[in-house]
Amino acid sequence: MLCCSLLRFEWGSPGMIEIRIGNGYDIHQLVGGRPLILGGVHIPHELGLLGHSDADVLTHAMMDAVLGALSLGDIGHYFPPTDPQWAGADSLKLLAQVHGLIQGRGWQIGNLDSVIVAERPKLKPHLNDMRDRISQVLKLQPDQVGIKATTNEKLGPVGREEGIAAYAVVLLQR
Repeated sequence: MLCCSLLRFEWGSPGMIEIRIGNGYDIHQLVGGRPLILGGVHIPHELGLLGHSDADVLTHAMMDAVLGALSLGDIGHYFPPTDPQWAGADSLKLLAQVHGLIQGRGWQIGNLDSVIVAERPKLKPHLNDMRDRISQVLKLQPDQVGIKATTNEKLGPVGREEGIAAYAVVLLQR
């Protein structure tokens, strides 16, 4: 039996690791005439995501999770859709900038987990490429980046194939 004092710790104690958890969400509409980019990977599909940048919902959800963990707002604060310099922007480059913000405050990513919600196309063949690209940008080991895909079982706008959504959660530490 473990003694209770062995399980006790105090926040802010010398040598303690500080942690923060953040979550993010994004959804974009599917439209014709746009490329489908998820996790920095071009996915063959007849529709793409509508947005000011490349509309990469996975990367956007990850950025919001990281920013939220440190109460730094959301990606719209740093990359507003009203600013023409972000038109068509590569979301992996934006992710690298967000990563620089947290590193500049002394934080690093412990792990990042995410899920993409889409009826079509099938994303399983592309998940490892997405993970590899994101882990390279964030200077993480691939096993620190989790990416899963699921459907919405034909329910709601994602289920009707009107859009694709993504959720992300991050653990930051310093």
